[in-house]
Amino acid sequence: MPVFPGLVPSDIYLPSEKVDLYKWAVVACDQFTSQPEYWQDVEKEVGDAPSTLRLILPEIYLNQASQNIPGIHNAMRRYLKTGVMEKKVENGFVLTERATESGVRLGLIAAVDLNAYDYTPGAKPLIRATEGTIVERIPVRVRIREGALLESPHVMILINDEGRTVIEQAYARVKDKKPLYDTPLMQNGGHLRGWAIEDAGELKNIADALQALNSKSNGFLYAVGDGNHSLATAKACWTRLHAKLSPEEQETHPARYALSEIVNVHSDALVFEPIHRALFHADSEDMIRKFETYVEGRGFKLIAGDDIRFIANGKETGVSIEGAEGILPVAILQPFLDEYIKANKNLEIDYIHGEDAVIHLASDGNATGILLKSIDKKSLFPSIASEGVLPRKTFSMGEAWEKRYYMECRRIL
Repeated sequence: MPVFPGLVPSDIYLPSEKVDLYKWAVVACDQFTSQPEYWQDVEKEVGDAPSTLRLILPEIYLNQASQNIPGIHNAMRRYLKTGVMEKKVENGFVLTERATESGVRLGLIAAVDLNAYDYTPGAKPLIRATEGTIVERIPVRVRIREGALLESPHVMILINDEGRTVIEQAYARVKDKKPLYDTPLMQNGGHLRGWAIEDAGELKNIADALQALNSKSNGFLYAVGDGNHSLATAKACWTRLHAKLSPEEQETHPARYALSEIVNVHSDALVFEPIHRALFHADSEDMIRKFETYVEGRGFKLIAGDDIRFIANGKETGVSIEGAEGILPVAILQPFLDEYIKANKNLEIDYIHGEDAVIHLASDGNATGILLKSIDKKSLFPSIASEGVLPRKTFSMGEAWEKRYYMECRRIL
Protein backbone atom coordinates (compact mmCIF):
# COMPACT_ATOMS: atom_id res chain seq x y z
CA MET A 1 0.00 0.00 0.00
CA PRO A 2 1.41 3.43 -0.93
CA VAL A 3 2.02 6.03 1.76
CA PHE A 4 -0.36 8.97 1.93
CA PRO A 5 0.87 11.94 3.98
CA GLY A 6 -1.54 12.57 6.83
CA LEU A 7 -4.31 10.19 5.75
CA VAL A 8 -5.13 6.57 4.96
CA PRO A 9 -7.60 4.65 2.80
CA SER A 10 -10.40 3.06 4.84
CA ASP A 11 -13.57 0.99 4.67
CA ILE A 12 -16.51 3.26 3.95
CA TYR A 13 -20.18 2.53 4.59
CA LEU A 14 -23.06 3.82 2.49
CA PRO A 15 -26.82 3.23 2.42
CA SER A 16 -28.10 0.08 0.75
CA GLU A 17 -29.87 0.24 -2.59
CA LYS A 18 -33.29 0.31 -0.88
CA VAL A 19 -32.61 3.64 0.88
CA ASP A 20 -33.89 6.91 -0.60
CA LEU A 21 -30.70 8.98 -0.81
CA TYR A 22 -32.66 12.22 -1.07
CA LYS A 23 -33.94 11.63 2.46
CA TRP A 24 -30.68 10.07 3.65
CA ALA A 25 -28.41 13.09 3.11
CA VAL A 26 -28.88 16.17 5.32
CA VAL A 27 -26.76 19.29 5.69
CA ALA A 28 -23.98 19.75 8.27
CA CYS A 29 -25.24 19.92 11.85
CA ASP A 30 -23.70 23.35 12.51
CA GLN A 31 -25.85 25.14 9.95
CA PHE A 32 -29.13 27.09 10.41
CA THR A 33 -28.53 27.33 14.17
CA SER A 34 -30.99 30.22 14.58
CA GLN A 35 -33.58 28.91 12.14
CA PRO A 36 -35.57 26.09 13.75
CA GLU A 37 -37.98 26.15 10.84
CA TYR A 38 -35.22 24.80 8.58
CA TRP A 39 -34.70 21.72 10.72
CA GLN A 40 -38.45 21.32 11.19
CA ASP A 41 -38.78 21.19 7.39
CA VAL A 42 -35.98 18.59 7.22
CA GLU A 43 -37.78 16.51 9.85
CA LYS A 44 -40.98 16.59 7.78
CA GLU A 45 -39.05 15.71 4.62
CA VAL A 46 -37.35 12.72 6.23
CA GLY A 47 -40.31 11.34 8.15
CA ASP A 48 -39.69 7.72 9.14
CA ALA A 49 -37.19 7.04 6.34
CA PRO A 50 -33.57 6.07 7.11
CA SER A 51 -31.53 9.26 7.28
CA THR A 52 -28.30 10.72 8.58
CA LEU A 53 -30.61 13.06 10.49
CA ARG A 54 -30.83 10.19 12.99
CA LEU A 55 -27.03 9.87 13.21
CA ILE A 56 -26.23 13.49 14.06
CA LEU A 57 -27.48 16.19 16.42
CA PRO A 58 -28.24 19.55 14.77
CA GLU A 59 -26.50 22.14 16.89
CA ILE A 60 -29.71 24.08 17.33
CA TYR A 61 -30.65 21.22 19.69
CA LEU A 62 -27.33 20.94 21.57
CA ASN A 63 -29.05 21.90 24.82
CA GLN A 64 -31.09 18.70 24.42
CA ALA A 65 -28.03 16.50 23.92
CA SER A 66 -28.58 14.25 26.94
CA GLN A 67 -31.98 13.09 25.76
CA ASN A 68 -30.90 12.71 22.12
CA ILE A 69 -27.54 10.92 22.37
CA PRO A 70 -28.95 7.45 23.20
CA GLY A 71 -31.22 7.61 20.15
CA ILE A 72 -28.28 8.54 17.91
CA HIS A 73 -26.20 5.61 19.12
CA ASN A 74 -29.17 3.25 18.80
CA ALA A 75 -29.83 4.38 15.23
CA MET A 76 -26.23 3.56 14.30
CA ARG A 77 -26.54 0.05 15.71
CA ARG A 78 -29.92 -0.46 14.07
CA TYR A 79 -28.80 0.73 10.64
CA LEU A 80 -25.82 -1.63 10.70
CA LYS A 81 -27.79 -4.59 12.06
CA THR A 82 -30.72 -4.29 9.65
CA GLY A 83 -28.69 -3.68 6.50
CA VAL A 84 -29.70 -0.04 6.04
CA MET A 85 -25.96 0.59 5.68
CA GLU A 86 -23.39 -1.58 3.94
CA LYS A 87 -19.64 -1.52 3.45
CA LYS A 88 -19.34 -0.30 -0.12
CA VAL A 89 -15.70 0.78 -0.26
CA GLU A 90 -12.93 -1.45 1.06
CA ASN A 91 -9.64 0.16 1.98
CA GLY A 92 -10.12 3.11 -0.32
CA PHE A 93 -11.50 6.59 -0.85
CA VAL A 94 -14.59 8.19 -2.35
CA LEU A 95 -14.23 10.89 -5.00
CA THR A 96 -17.16 13.32 -4.81
CA GLU A 97 -18.72 15.76 -7.23
CA ARG A 98 -21.03 18.36 -5.67
CA ALA A 99 -22.97 20.67 -7.96
CA THR A 100 -24.33 23.84 -6.35
CA GLU A 101 -25.19 27.37 -7.44
CA SER A 102 -21.48 28.20 -7.16
CA GLY A 103 -20.41 25.46 -9.59
CA VAL A 104 -19.02 21.93 -9.31
CA ARG A 105 -16.89 21.24 -6.24
CA LEU A 106 -14.75 18.10 -6.13
CA GLY A 107 -13.70 16.29 -2.97
CA LEU A 108 -11.82 13.24 -1.74
CA ILE A 109 -13.37 11.40 1.22
CA ALA A 110 -10.49 10.03 3.27
CA ALA A 111 -9.59 9.15 6.87
CA VAL A 112 -7.15 11.76 8.17
CA ASP A 113 -4.60 10.90 10.84
CA LEU A 114 -5.42 12.66 14.12
CA ASN A 115 -1.78 12.20 15.16
CA ALA A 116 -0.94 14.68 12.40
CA TYR A 117 -3.46 17.27 13.67
CA ASP A 118 -3.20 19.69 16.58
CA TYR A 119 -5.39 22.74 17.23
CA THR A 120 -3.24 24.07 20.10
CA PRO A 121 -2.26 27.71 19.44
CA GLY A 122 1.30 27.86 18.12
CA ALA A 123 1.37 24.21 17.00
CA LYS A 124 2.56 23.58 13.46
CA PRO A 125 1.42 20.08 12.48
CA LEU A 126 0.73 18.76 8.98
CA ILE A 127 -3.01 19.32 9.54
CA ARG A 128 -3.78 22.74 11.05
CA ALA A 129 -6.83 24.52 12.37
CA THR A 130 -7.74 27.72 10.55
CA GLU A 131 -9.59 29.35 13.43
CA GLY A 132 -9.43 29.45 17.19
CA THR A 133 -10.99 26.44 18.88
CA ILE A 134 -13.43 27.08 21.71
CA VAL A 135 -12.58 24.25 24.08
CA GLU A 136 -15.84 24.76 25.98
CA ARG A 137 -17.72 23.58 22.89
CA ILE A 138 -15.97 20.21 22.78
CA PRO A 139 -17.30 18.22 25.81
CA VAL A 140 -20.90 17.86 24.58
CA ARG A 141 -19.61 16.75 21.19
CA VAL A 142 -17.32 14.24 22.89
CA ARG A 143 -20.39 12.74 24.57
CA ILE A 144 -21.93 12.22 21.15
CA ARG A 145 -18.81 10.68 19.57
CA GLU A 146 -17.84 8.48 22.49
CA GLY A 147 -19.90 5.30 22.29
CA ALA A 148 -20.79 5.93 18.64
CA LEU A 149 -20.17 3.03 16.28
CA LEU A 150 -20.01 5.32 13.26
CA GLU A 151 -18.86 8.73 12.18
CA SER A 152 -20.26 10.69 9.28
CA PRO A 153 -18.20 13.72 8.36
CA HIS A 154 -19.03 17.31 7.70
CA VAL A 155 -15.34 18.20 8.11
CA MET A 156 -13.82 19.77 4.99
CA ILE A 157 -10.03 19.99 4.83
CA LEU A 158 -8.28 22.15 2.27
CA ILE A 159 -5.15 21.55 0.23
CA ASN A 160 -3.24 24.34 -1.51
CA ASP A 161 -3.03 22.70 -4.95
CA GLU A 162 -2.88 25.52 -7.48
CA GLY A 163 -1.74 23.11 -10.21
CA ARG A 164 -4.82 20.91 -9.58
CA THR A 165 -2.66 17.80 -9.45
CA VAL A 166 -4.48 15.65 -6.88
CA ILE A 167 -8.28 15.67 -6.78
CA GLU A 168 -8.93 17.08 -10.23
CA GLN A 169 -6.64 14.52 -11.88
CA ALA A 170 -8.31 11.67 -9.99
CA TYR A 171 -11.72 12.98 -11.06
CA ALA A 172 -10.67 13.05 -14.70
CA ARG A 173 -9.80 9.36 -14.45
CA VAL A 174 -13.03 8.19 -12.74
CA LYS A 175 -15.80 10.54 -13.90
CA ASP A 176 -16.89 8.34 -16.80
CA LYS A 177 -17.19 5.24 -14.61
CA LYS A 178 -20.35 4.14 -12.82
CA PRO A 179 -20.75 6.14 -9.59
CA LEU A 180 -21.43 4.67 -6.16
CA TYR A 181 -24.32 7.08 -5.79
CA ASP A 182 -25.99 9.86 -7.76
CA THR A 183 -28.67 11.94 -6.06
CA PRO A 184 -30.25 15.38 -5.74
CA LEU A 185 -30.02 16.93 -2.28
CA MET A 186 -32.90 18.35 -0.27
CA GLN A 187 -33.37 21.96 0.77
CA ASN A 188 -31.61 23.60 -2.19
CA GLY A 189 -28.47 21.50 -1.63
CA GLY A 190 -27.78 20.82 -5.31
CA HIS A 191 -26.63 17.43 -6.59
CA LEU A 192 -24.09 14.89 -5.32
CA ARG A 193 -22.25 12.01 -7.00
CA GLY A 194 -19.49 9.79 -5.68
CA TRP A 195 -17.08 7.17 -7.06
CA ALA A 196 -15.19 4.45 -5.21
CA ILE A 197 -11.40 4.56 -5.46
CA GLU A 198 -10.02 1.14 -4.54
CA ASP A 199 -7.78 0.28 -7.47
CA ALA A 200 -4.12 -0.08 -6.46
CA GLY A 201 -2.89 1.95 -9.41
CA GLU A 202 -5.30 4.80 -8.74
CA LEU A 203 -4.42 4.82 -5.06
CA LYS A 204 -0.74 5.10 -5.99
CA ASN A 205 -1.50 7.99 -8.34
CA ILE A 206 -3.15 9.90 -5.51
CA ALA A 207 -0.38 9.04 -3.06
CA ASP A 208 2.31 10.22 -5.48
CA ALA A 209 0.45 13.48 -6.16
CA LEU A 210 -0.02 14.17 -2.43
CA GLN A 211 3.62 13.36 -1.70
CA ALA A 212 4.73 15.79 -4.40
CA LEU A 213 2.42 18.49 -3.02
CA ASN A 214 3.66 17.80 0.49
CA SER A 215 7.27 18.23 -0.57
CA LYS A 216 6.43 21.89 -1.35
CA SER A 217 4.23 22.51 1.69
CA ASN A 218 6.86 23.34 4.33
CA GLY A 219 5.14 20.92 6.66
CA PHE A 220 1.67 22.47 6.23
CA LEU A 221 -0.30 20.33 3.78
CA TYR A 222 -3.85 20.53 5.15
CA ALA A 223 -5.98 23.35 6.57
CA VAL A 224 -9.28 22.59 8.29
CA GLY A 225 -11.77 24.72 6.39
CA ASP A 226 -15.07 23.51 7.88
CA GLY A 227 -15.76 21.46 10.98
CA ASN A 228 -12.88 22.70 13.15
CA HIS A 229 -14.74 21.72 16.32
CA SER A 230 -15.79 18.34 14.96
CA LEU A 231 -12.19 17.46 14.20
CA ALA A 232 -11.12 18.82 17.59
CA THR A 233 -13.73 16.53 19.15
CA ALA A 234 -12.35 13.52 17.29
CA LYS A 235 -8.87 14.48 18.52
CA ALA A 236 -10.08 14.77 22.12
CA CYS A 237 -11.70 11.34 21.94
CA TRP A 238 -8.59 9.80 20.41
CA THR A 239 -6.33 11.39 23.03
CA ARG A 240 -8.42 9.83 25.81
CA LEU A 241 -8.51 6.41 24.15
CA HIS A 242 -4.87 6.46 23.07
CA ALA A 243 -3.62 6.34 26.65
CA LYS A 244 -5.54 3.11 27.30
CA LEU A 245 -4.19 1.19 24.30
CA SER A 246 -1.11 -0.91 23.73
CA PRO A 247 1.52 0.45 21.29
CA GLU A 248 0.25 -1.97 18.64
CA GLU A 249 -3.36 -0.88 19.12
CA GLN A 250 -2.36 2.79 19.01
CA GLU A 251 -1.06 2.26 15.48
CA THR A 252 -4.16 0.62 14.04
CA HIS A 253 -7.22 1.58 16.09
CA PRO A 254 -9.89 3.13 13.82
CA ALA A 255 -10.47 6.04 16.25
CA ARG A 256 -6.98 7.30 15.37
CA TYR A 257 -8.52 8.59 12.14
CA ALA A 258 -11.42 10.89 11.26
CA LEU A 259 -13.28 10.72 7.97
CA SER A 260 -13.13 14.07 6.16
CA GLU A 261 -13.59 15.58 2.72
CA ILE A 262 -10.38 16.93 1.17
CA VAL A 263 -11.01 19.91 -1.14
CA ASN A 264 -8.68 22.08 -3.21
CA VAL A 265 -8.80 25.68 -1.98
CA HIS A 266 -8.34 26.76 -5.61
CA SER A 267 -11.59 25.13 -6.76
CA ASP A 268 -13.61 27.68 -8.73
CA ALA A 269 -16.75 26.40 -6.99
CA LEU A 270 -15.32 27.00 -3.52
CA VAL A 271 -16.41 30.50 -2.59
CA PHE A 272 -15.31 32.03 0.69
CA GLU A 273 -18.21 33.80 2.36
CA PRO A 274 -18.09 35.89 5.53
CA ILE A 275 -19.63 34.56 8.72
CA HIS A 276 -21.87 37.25 10.15
CA ARG A 277 -22.97 37.82 13.72
CA ALA A 278 -26.38 38.31 15.32
CA LEU A 279 -26.32 39.79 18.82
CA PHE A 280 -29.57 39.30 20.70
CA HIS A 281 -30.97 41.68 23.35
CA ALA A 282 -28.27 44.29 22.75
CA ASP A 283 -28.56 48.09 22.75
CA SER A 284 -27.05 48.60 19.30
CA GLU A 285 -26.21 52.28 19.81
CA ASP A 286 -24.45 51.54 23.08
CA MET A 287 -22.55 48.69 21.47
CA ILE A 288 -21.33 50.82 18.57
CA ARG A 289 -20.23 53.61 20.92
CA LYS A 290 -18.26 51.16 23.02
CA PHE A 291 -16.79 49.53 19.93
CA GLU A 292 -15.54 52.95 18.84
CA THR A 293 -13.92 53.44 22.25
CA TYR A 294 -12.40 49.97 22.04
CA VAL A 295 -10.97 50.66 18.58
CA GLU A 296 -9.48 53.99 19.71
CA GLY A 297 -7.97 52.24 22.72
CA ARG A 298 -6.02 50.05 20.31
CA GLY A 299 -4.63 53.11 18.51
CA PHE A 300 -6.99 52.98 15.53
CA LYS A 301 -9.96 55.06 14.44
CA LEU A 302 -13.49 54.11 13.48
CA ILE A 303 -14.61 55.83 10.28
CA ALA A 304 -17.55 55.54 7.92
CA GLY A 305 -17.10 52.58 5.60
CA ASP A 306 -18.37 49.11 4.75
CA ASP A 307 -15.95 46.63 6.34
CA ILE A 308 -18.42 46.10 9.21
CA ARG A 309 -22.13 46.88 8.92
CA PHE A 310 -24.37 47.07 11.98
CA ILE A 311 -28.10 46.61 11.32
CA ALA A 312 -30.79 47.20 13.95
CA ASN A 313 -34.31 48.65 14.03
CA GLY A 314 -34.27 49.37 10.32
CA LYS A 315 -31.07 51.39 10.53
CA GLU A 316 -27.69 50.45 9.07
CA THR A 317 -24.35 51.84 10.27
CA GLY A 318 -21.30 50.98 8.17
CA VAL A 319 -17.77 51.42 9.50
CA SER A 320 -14.15 50.73 8.66
CA ILE A 321 -11.11 50.78 10.95
CA GLU A 322 -8.51 53.38 9.98
CA GLY A 323 -4.88 52.58 10.76
CA ALA A 324 -5.37 48.83 11.00
CA GLU A 325 -3.98 47.92 7.61
CA GLY A 326 -2.98 44.27 7.45
CA ILE A 327 -5.31 43.33 10.34
CA LEU A 328 -8.62 41.70 9.50
CA PRO A 329 -11.56 43.75 10.84
CA VAL A 330 -12.94 40.59 12.45
CA ALA A 331 -9.68 40.24 14.41
CA ILE A 332 -10.57 43.50 16.15
CA LEU A 333 -14.33 43.00 16.28
CA GLN A 334 -14.41 39.52 17.80
CA PRO A 335 -12.32 40.28 20.94
CA PHE A 336 -14.52 43.33 21.51
CA LEU A 337 -17.70 41.25 21.21
CA ASP A 338 -16.29 38.69 23.63
CA GLU A 339 -15.65 41.43 26.19
CA TYR A 340 -18.98 43.15 25.56
CA ILE A 341 -20.95 39.93 26.02
CA LYS A 342 -19.00 39.06 29.16
CA ALA A 343 -19.91 42.46 30.61
CA ASN A 344 -23.59 42.11 29.62
CA LYS A 345 -24.78 38.72 30.84
CA ASN A 346 -28.20 38.92 29.13
CA LEU A 347 -26.69 39.01 25.65
CA GLU A 348 -26.54 36.06 23.29
CA ILE A 349 -24.61 35.74 20.04
CA ASP A 350 -25.03 33.52 17.03
CA TYR A 351 -22.84 33.10 13.97
CA ILE A 352 -24.81 33.22 10.75
CA HIS A 353 -24.06 32.03 7.22
CA GLY A 354 -25.92 34.24 4.76
CA GLU A 355 -26.60 37.98 4.77
CA ASP A 356 -30.35 37.58 4.22
CA ALA A 357 -30.70 35.48 7.38
CA VAL A 358 -28.99 38.19 9.45
CA ILE A 359 -31.16 40.93 8.00
CA HIS A 360 -34.25 38.85 8.77
CA LEU A 361 -33.16 38.27 12.37
CA ALA A 362 -32.48 42.01 12.82
CA SER A 363 -35.82 43.04 11.34
CA ASP A 364 -37.90 42.51 14.49
CA GLY A 365 -35.74 44.65 16.77
CA ASN A 366 -34.66 41.73 18.94
CA ALA A 367 -31.23 41.31 17.33
CA THR A 368 -28.43 43.49 16.07
CA GLY A 369 -27.03 42.14 12.83
CA ILE A 370 -23.30 42.51 12.19
CA LEU A 371 -22.32 41.96 8.56
CA LEU A 372 -18.71 41.39 7.48
CA LYS A 373 -16.77 41.12 4.25
CA SER A 374 -15.07 37.92 3.18
CA ILE A 375 -11.34 37.23 3.03
CA ASP A 376 -9.37 36.36 -0.11
CA LYS A 377 -9.10 32.57 -0.06
CA LYS A 378 -5.69 32.70 -1.75
CA SER A 379 -4.35 34.34 1.41
CA LEU A 380 -5.51 31.51 3.69
CA PHE A 381 -2.48 29.21 3.66
CA PRO A 382 0.10 32.03 3.79
CA SER A 383 -1.80 33.73 6.63
CA ILE A 384 -2.08 30.55 8.71
CA ALA A 385 1.57 29.67 8.06
CA SER A 386 2.85 33.08 9.16
CA GLU A 387 0.32 34.29 11.76
CA GLY A 388 -1.32 31.12 13.09
CA VAL A 389 -5.06 30.61 13.41
CA LEU A 390 -7.52 33.27 12.35
CA PRO A 391 -10.18 34.64 14.73
CA ARG A 392 -12.97 32.12 15.11
CA LYS A 393 -15.81 32.34 12.62
CA THR A 394 -13.76 34.41 10.17
CA PHE A 395 -15.02 32.81 6.98
CA SER A 396 -17.38 30.21 5.61
CA MET A 397 -16.83 28.10 2.53
CA GLY A 398 -19.98 28.83 0.56
CA GLU A 399 -23.51 29.50 1.68
CA ALA A 400 -25.18 27.37 4.34
CA TRP A 401 -26.97 25.12 1.83
CA GLU A 402 -23.67 24.51 0.00
CA LYS A 403 -22.04 22.95 3.06
CA ARG A 404 -21.24 19.28 3.12
CA TYR A 405 -24.23 16.94 3.28
CA TYR A 406 -23.76 13.74 5.25
CA MET A 407 -23.49 10.68 3.02
CA GLU A 408 -20.55 8.37 3.79
CA CYS A 409 -19.96 6.75 7.18
CA ARG A 410 -17.03 4.95 8.75
CA ARG A 411 -16.80 2.63 11.75
CA ILE A 412 -14.81 4.02 14.67
CA LEU A 413 -15.57 1.20 17.13
